[in-house]
Amino acid sequence: MTAKEVTPDTTRIGWIGTGVMGRSMCGHLIRAGYRATIYNRSPKKMAELVESGATAANSPREVAQQSDVVFTIVGFPNDVENVILGEDGVLSGASEGMTIVDMTTSRPSLAEHIARRADEAGVASIDAPVSGGDTGAKNAALSIMIGGDEAAVKSIDPLLRLMGKTIVHQGGPGRGQHTKMVNQTLIASGMIAVCEGLLYATKAGLDVTTVLQSVSSGAAGSWSLSNLAPRMIEGDFDPGFFVEHFIKDMRIALEEAAAMQLALPGLSLAHQLYQAVAAQGHAKDGTQALLLALAKLNNVDWERQAK
Repeated sequence: MTAKEVTPDTTRIGWIGTGVMGRSMCGHLIRAGYRATIYNRSPKKMAELVESGATAANSPREVAQQSDVVFTIVGFPNDVENVILGEDGVLSGASEGMTIVDMTTSRPSLAEHIARRADEAGVASIDAPVSGGDTGAKNAALSIMIGGDEAAVKSIDPLLRLMGKTIVHQGGPGRGQHTKMVNQTLIASGMIAVCEGLLYATKAGLDVTTVLQSVSSGAAGSWSLSNLAPRMIEGDFDPGFFVEHFIKDMRIALEEAAAMQLALPGLSLAHQLYQAVAAQGHAKDGTQALLLALAKLNNVDWERQAK
């Protein structure tokens, strides 16, 4: 398949999924001069992008019919399957030579299946999950992990560089998703450590803000510590990334690990703790809400203590 040059003058963009991250990511493309046709199940979430010049569509199929490159970033693997392979999905409206880029964190096996179906239709399919949360999306600083045909990936590089800073092609279909599972495994246990560290500082009577200054630039430093711990201290549990989506990601990683006969006890513990977070009513909060579950376990009223 010969990849076409991507430019604002010649390339029409489609975007499906305009939630917390997708809205900012698509916005970068629009500001760079690309014409965009967009779709979201909740129309009100498209309003901001429509005001910026995007055209709202009524279905993923309609998006595909008006686009050369279609991006999807939705919630769960079944959503990915529906918006791409469904009766009214992207592939049903795709034309030969089009490229589909799924940026949802999803199952590697589904990415491989979509790539096979797309190839049969003369369409390129790329899995390109991202890391960096709402902050990374807003600042065009995401890490983008890519699986798919090398020529197709290279052709959309100008678009990816409008959304991310670290862009790495990991191999064929599904390899981007496998890499994202590594990412989520690393984050999961790290989030436990961040929350436990803050609780320890509180119980010891320390000023958690000054403690954070001391530890965040040393060997204990991490993205979660620098970006999410300050939110926890302020009592801000709004979602940059939903708890329920993180649970989904960990479940996928554990299923993939089991298929490889790989034991990941740290990830299993994190998955169980986040199930407790959701059970306590925080499924729609940000992943930093893990602190609330661990605080409750220790009889600490964190929300009262927050500034």
